[in-house]
Amino acid sequence: MLKHTLIFGAVAGLLIACLKFIEYRWLVVAHSVEIYGALVAAVFAAVGIWLGLKLTREKVVVKEVQAPAEFIRDDAKVAELGLTPRELEMLVLIALGLSNKEIADKVFVSENTVKTHLARIFDKLGAKRRTQAVERGRALRLIP
Repeated sequence: MLKHTLIFGAVAGLLIACLKFIEYRWLVVAHSVEIYGALVAAVFAAVGIWLGLKLTREKVVVKEVQAPAEFIRDDAKVAELGLTPRELEMLVLIALGLSNKEIADKVFVSENTVKTHLARIFDKLGAKRRTQAVERGRALRLIP
């Protein structure tokens, strides 16, 4: 009786293994495109990570940067251009990236007053835009 039970168990086990194999083969055939796509993606990800680590690990750039010297305003240039202290203050504030409204709130004037000061600054520096005025102000050592 034990012999029959063992044979029956072995045959049932082989039958279950064959069914699982057929199910696996059907699964692979039915979803082969997705499986191959996943394998290709995994290979490319692994190569990309390896290549990224290889390229970035070897190059270390150390660059010394000198601290900027203390800013000293060129008062002669300020007098030559005829800039008032309030206009210099406005120029510094636009260099900080503040809008007209923010400048007006900071110095307690109206936005129209700010626009008037900026128009005079642009005229005295020969600038057409805020960025141009800031660039020229820095080049002439009017602002830090």
